[in-house]
Amino acid sequence: MTVSIKTNSAAMVALQNFKSTTDQLETVQKRISTGLRVGSAKDNAAMYAISQAQKADVSSYQSVTDSLNRASSIVDVTLAAGTTISDLLNDLRQKVVAAMDPSIDATSRTLLNDDYQAILRQVTQVVSNATFDGANIINNSIATGITFIANSDANQTITLSVRNMSLAGPIITFDGTSTITTATSAAGVLTALDTSITNVNTNLGQMGSQAKQIEGHLKFVAKLTDALNTGIGNLVDADMARESARLQALQVQQQLGTQALSIANSAPQAILSLFQN
Repeated sequence: MTVSIKTNSAAMVALQNFKSTTDQLETVQKRISTGLRVGSAKDNAAMYAISQAQKADVSSYQSVTDSLNRASSIVDVTLAAGTTISDLLNDLRQKVVAAMDPSIDATSRTLLNDDYQAILRQVTQVVSNATFDGANIINNSIATGITFIANSDANQTITLSVRNMSLAGPIITFDGTSTITTATSAAGVLTALDTSITNVNTNLGQMGSQAKQIEGHLKFVAKLTDALNTGIGNLVDADMARESARLQALQVQQQLGTQALSIANSAPQAILSLFQN
């Protein structure tokens, strides 16, 4: 082995090991501070690309959730209105049946008709006010259903059907001009009223099914988003217990490397003793 004052091989080796330990220590410290094992494409190009793609899907599912929440809100408002209308129709039936009594006098019949007309106006008010975010699916303002996105690519949808509950429509078949001022007119209204009550309740059931579908899909999207986030974490998150153990080991290695480099650097000093008398 050549003893030289110009080339210190031992110091070179010690320096290389020290730099390697320092680089590893910096990597571990970065992982601990960020919580990420793969924080950039430089750390692991493949894992980073996959995680970024999954993060894009997660972001897209937030838009899906927003869309479905809007659908859910519209359905909730519509169901509340539909239930109120159903109750009002039941109240109407009470007035109509009372008006069919041939024994009541004209004054009572007029009062019954006034109540009947007031309830009809309430039905119209409920229908016109069943609006959420500008959407009303029971006042005949929308020709077709409202479509909401159901997946991250926006190529699957859920559609809310329109249900025209306006007076003289396909569901409530009698109009606001009808009266119950006579037993005969009340009998005619009763037939249309019974049909309308059946129609309203049937449509309420259908709306309830759609609400259940939307609620179920919202829960699925939430679970899917959680699963995607977990998968992303598996790809890029740092194992903090392992990194902590590595940190301590590398700190010890760094200290030993500093001492080794110091020893290697002091080795050429021994050459001076060869030249002493």
